[in-house]
Amino acid sequence: MKVIIIMHDESEGPGTIEDFLAARKAQLHFVRLYAGENLPNIQNKFDGVISMGGPMNVYEDEKYPFLREEAIFLKQAIDQGIPTLGICLGAQLIARACGAKVNKAQQKEIGWSDITFTEAGQNDPLFWGLPPTIPVFQWHEDTFEIPEGGQLLATSI
Repeated sequence: MKVIIIMHDESEGPGTIEDFLAARKAQLHFVRLYAGENLPNIQNKFDGVISMGGPMNVYEDEKYPFLREEAIFLKQAIDQGIPTLGICLGAQLIARACGAKVNKAQQKEIGWSDITFTEAGQNDPLFWGLPPTIPVFQWHEDTFEIPEGGQLLATSI
């Protein structure tokens, strides 16, 4: 299994997701957009894409042009049926790339807080076997609609 992990900031890596995938002998291909690395050709036979969080907002693509390029890449991956997971900024990029709205949330979520897996999330191979609710560190001020064809796997609300 070959998985692309897209990073937007040095301090916001995959953490235990990397451990999980490494334990399953996945080949991990890191793309550090913040360091000027380029996204690979989506035709390179990847089995999954994970887009991580970052300190920027999804609508700051003038300041961070790589966000625009990544949105195109994510849409291509989804259109080709490649399983694509977004965390925080990554989820917002997927939503926006697929035509859903991304807006300011009513309140920021900063610090340790629980997320709850939906039924789909509990049955997803990536999260299967985890407790229905787990504590995660969050730092975001935006929220988004689920795009058509997307599936909500977990929520912090």
